[in-house]
Amino acid sequence: MTTNESEVEVVPTVPPTTNGDAKPEIDFPTSAADGLIKKPFGGPVESAKPVKPAELTADQQTKYEAVLKTVSEWTTVPNKAEKNAPTDPITDDERMWLTRECLLRYLRATKWNVQEAETRLLGTLTWRREYGLEKFTPDYISIENETGKQIILGYDINARPCLYLRPSEQNTEKSDRQIHHLVFMLERLIDIMGPDQETLALVVNFSGTKSGQNASIGQAKQTLSILQNHYPERLGRALVVNSPFYIWGFFKIITPFIDPLTREKLKFNEDLRLHVPAEQLMKTVGGDVEFEYDHSVYWPALNKLAEQHRDAKRERWIQNGKRVGESENFLKGEGAPSA
Repeated sequence: MTTNESEVEVVPTVPPTTNGDAKPEIDFPTSAADGLIKKPFGGPVESAKPVKPAELTADQQTKYEAVLKTVSEWTTVPNKAEKNAPTDPITDDERMWLTRECLLRYLRATKWNVQEAETRLLGTLTWRREYGLEKFTPDYISIENETGKQIILGYDINARPCLYLRPSEQNTEKSDRQIHHLVFMLERLIDIMGPDQETLALVVNFSGTKSGQNASIGQAKQTLSILQNHYPERLGRALVVNSPFYIWGFFKIITPFIDPLTREKLKFNEDLRLHVPAEQLMKTVGGDVEFEYDHSVYWPALNKLAEQHRDAKRERWIQNGKRVGESENFLKGEGAPSA
C-alpha cells in the first residue's frame, strides 16, 4: 500500500525478520508531525518506555517450571467446554500461543496456583477453538469497523498500544459479531505489542453517544467474562472520557462483575496527555493527532501491520524449534535470548 497524495510521506516501519529480509514495504506514520493521519502508527514514540516485569522469586520460578512441564506434554485439546468433549491434536498455533509470558500471566491471574493456572490455560485453548477465533477474518469483521467505532492508534507513555472505543460511531445492530469485533481487535493489539510489553490501553470516548448506541448489560457481562477468563493480565489502563450521566448508572450495574484489580486501572475524565503522548493522541481527546477515519485506507493498513508482526514471530518460532514456553521478546526479534 502506498500513501495517498494528500498524505505526508513518512518513514516506513517494518518489523525485522530473523534473516534481515524486509516484508513488502508499507508506510506507517510515527507521530502527529506526519500530518493528516489515516493509518495506525508504526510504533511508540521514543520516550514511551514499558515497565519491565519483576524478576521471578525462586518459588515463582519453581511453579512456572511445573506449569511448563505440564503444558509441554499436552498432545490434544478438547474442542468444547463440556464433559467428555471430543478432542483433537494440539496445533502449532496453540503451542506457539503457550509462551513463557503467557504461562506467567495465567499464574499471576491465579495468584500462583499451579493447578488452577493449568486448568485455565487449557480452558482458554478450548474456548479459542469453540469460539472460532480462526473465523474472525478481516473480511468478516470489516463491516463492524466501517465507521471507525474501534481504532487502534498510537501507544501510551508505557508503550502500550491504544484501542479507542467510540460508541457514537455504532453502525450495526446488536449481535454476536459486535463482540467478535472486540476480540479481533484485542488479537491485533497483541500482534503489535513491542518488547517487554504484554498489556494494552483502552481509550473510551463517549462524546456524542446516544443511549441506544452503548453495549447492552448482557454484552458487557459477556465481554468482561471473555477478558477476565481468556485475556488475563492484558489490561494496563482504561481511560474513559466525556461520560454522559446515564453511563454512570451503566458502570454501577457492571462494576460487581469487574475484577477489583481491573477497577483500579479505570480512570474517568482525566487529562489523557498524562497517559498518552500528545503526538500520538487524537485531537478529539486532547492530543495533537489530526486523525481521519477512512475505512478503505485504515483497515487494510492495520491488518497488514498486524500480519507483518505475526508472520515474523511465527518465522522465528519455527526456526528455533517450535518450542512451548518460548520468550515473547525473542519472538519479537528484539535481540532477546530464546527461553
